[in-house]
Amino acid sequence: METALTKLVGVRHPIVQTGMGWVAGPRLVSASANAGALGILASATMTLDQLRGAIREVGSRTDAPFGVNLRADAGDARDRVRMIIEEGVKVASFALAPSRELIAELKDAGVIVIPSVGARRHAEKVAAWGADAVIVQGGEGGGHTGEVATTVLLPQVVDAVDIPVVAAGGFFDGRGLVAALAYGAAGIAMGTRFLLTSDSTVPDAVKAQYLAATVRDVTVTTAVDGLPHRMLRTDLVNSLEGAGRTRSLAHAVRRAAAFRKLSGLSWPRLVRDGLTMKHGKDLSWSQVLLAANTPMLLRASMVEGRTDLGVMASGQVAGVIEDLPSCAELVERIMTQANTVISNLS
Repeated sequence: METALTKLVGVRHPIVQTGMGWVAGPRLVSASANAGALGILASATMTLDQLRGAIREVGSRTDAPFGVNLRADAGDARDRVRMIIEEGVKVASFALAPSRELIAELKDAGVIVIPSVGARRHAEKVAAWGADAVIVQGGEGGGHTGEVATTVLLPQVVDAVDIPVVAAGGFFDGRGLVAALAYGAAGIAMGTRFLLTSDSTVPDAVKAQYLAATVRDVTVTTAVDGLPHRMLRTDLVNSLEGAGRTRSLAHAVRRAAAFRKLSGLSWPRLVRDGLTMKHGKDLSWSQVLLAANTPMLLRASMVEGRTDLGVMASGQVAGVIEDLPSCAELVERIMTQANTVISNLS
């Protein structure tokens, strides 16, 4: 199936595996790429040396194009951009709108720039700055999310920009791909669906909790970092929502200390990152620290399997996913179903 996305990045199928922290590592990304999708490596939870090693590992596992996801507001964003250029990565993806300068630097080096956005005005801005395509995530998507549903946001963005638009938030099968194409998208991006594959390194016990979840078990909360965050409802989420200021601050300090030790960041840098993530919100100090060390809360679940100590970012589709196929099986299933739906419609 050829679309503007497949022609732009050189993949076989109009499917993107998103860059999920602690989840989208070399194994998942290379499996996605070999399946014909665009695999995106998550770099926000990696040091520069770890990122370079991960890029080279993916390159050793696949000859297919892949991308790297960056935090545009990270203090070392420019260093990561230079590394992507040096290592010959095909695509740079951004969790937040990158600056005009970063886009220009990447494009001058021949790297395809695909920011992720959650609003029409953000899509218009990055398109005007030269982005090659945009991933637009509706409120159904996991992690930090907005309030507008994909079915409302997607056509707004498609009508507003002249670059390929990839739809995210609520997709898990071939029917969704066809629906996105009907809205004018060039493909779909999925996070939770790829997390729940046999190629994902997320512990089996954690995957089992996702599979057991119903749609009602996926919630949006601001208790973790002060920003709307879609995740599975757990005892930890309940305790954070019910905690007072003192308890919240103590919890945040412990987590921040652990993340600082793991990442090597200084306390001033950690606090600066937390303040940067405020995005104009009126956050308490505990929320600022939690914003800075949210990666540790995700790591506890996604790497260590400690769902009692961590959080599990999740799209609403977790409530309708029931199995753990390989990436190759998943992509083939989606494309077969999509072609069948198109054939039936015609």
